[in-house]
Amino acid sequence: MSELSYWLLRSENQLVTTLDKAGGNIFPCGSASDFGNPEKALFVGKWQGLPCYAAELDTFPEKFSGEMMPVRSLFSLVGAEIVYLAGRATQLLDWQKNHQYCGRCSTPTEIKMGEFCMQCPACGLAAYPRISPAVMVLISRGNELLLARGPHFKPGIFSALAGFVEAGETLEQCAHREVQEEVGIEIANLRYYRSQSWPFPNSLMVAFFADYAGGEINPDPKEIEAANWFSLNALPTLPEAVSIARQLIEAACRAKL
Repeated sequence: MSELSYWLLRSENQLVTTLDKAGGNIFPCGSASDFGNPEKALFVGKWQGLPCYAAELDTFPEKFSGEMMPVRSLFSLVGAEIVYLAGRATQLLDWQKNHQYCGRCSTPTEIKMGEFCMQCPACGLAAYPRISPAVMVLISRGNELLLARGPHFKPGIFSALAGFVEAGETLEQCAHREVQEEVGIEIANLRYYRSQSWPFPNSLMVAFFADYAGGEINPDPKEIEAANWFSLNALPTLPEAVSIARQLIEAACRAKL
């Protein structure tokens, strides 16, 4: 590829970024030869009119002035479009890396032309990028919101409840189950808000509003470190602005204040 392109290059689970991030130009731009002609490069979209490619590198590219950065660190630096591209790149690179061999017969796989599909040339088994749906629920009780924090959260951060959809479940069933399991209360009037790709590692977060319907908060210590009702005028520290959790909470506040 000799065309001028942006490159989302990953090494040791971090992306190569430029030192000069003015104007949102966080990823290096050039031709494939400028970065050692990365093998198995994947087209992941466009940015500022130029194609964007993702590739896995064994080592940091020589003769390049930049730094390595985890995808999560981009949240505080760039807008939603760049976060989307970075998330898409990391998910597709994970998919490519994790399906180099057929899961049925162990034959080396090949990328199917024209689509994201790693296919076995021997038995035909196809492996597409895996998406794991998760449900997020923000519960209201009058002018209060139920917010919680998990043991893995940054200190002081509280967010809406969330959990993965299990086999055979609908999104609605998952929402009721997760709330009951995590904090022991009942909810009603479940209302869809919006969804967001969440590449940690391969989730699709589907967010809902819900109303409190009964019960006392009883956190599951394996999942929830702390949970409480917070007044809209006295909310704790919230997740990053680019996250759907923050957007969900802010939307609830706008609707009530």
